[in-house]
Amino acid sequence: MGTRNRKIRKQRSSRTHGWGTKGQHRDGGMKGGRGNAGRFKHRWTYILRHSLPRKGKHGFSPITKVKKSTINLSDLDEITRLLIVDGKAKEEGRKIRVDLTELGYNKLLGEGKISRPVEIKVVNCSNSAQKKVESAGGSVIILKK
Repeated sequence: MGTRNRKIRKQRSSRTHGWGTKGQHRDGGMKGGRGNAGRFKHRWTYILRHSLPRKGKHGFSPITKVKKSTINLSDLDEITRLLIVDGKAKEEGRKIRVDLTELGYNKLLGEGKISRPVEIKVVNCSNSAQKKVESAGGSVIILKK
């Protein structure tokens, strides 16, 4: 395209270059703002159509928070046989020795029943869980953090 036929050459000495009165087509006013302005107001339908809305809190969780993982007696009763096969629990006579801290559990909860005598090492234990384990003939060893 030749330089003399370009629109900018035809608009020479025109103050507004075809955009109405002065100041129009300069700032973000005619466009509804610049960048992400209005994405939760007048540009909300565009956001719904073309991208996921990032509304609310975002970011990372602090590393200092420790996730408390718990296990119920009923779940422990189900997996004791598998733990013995995998070598993560030891069977000595009738008693089974399980270290829940090595398995990644911090607390033993008392939901359900336990059928066999189990010696459990854990950091925290609820009172009901301790009573149920002792009534089945086992014991709970509470470790220090």
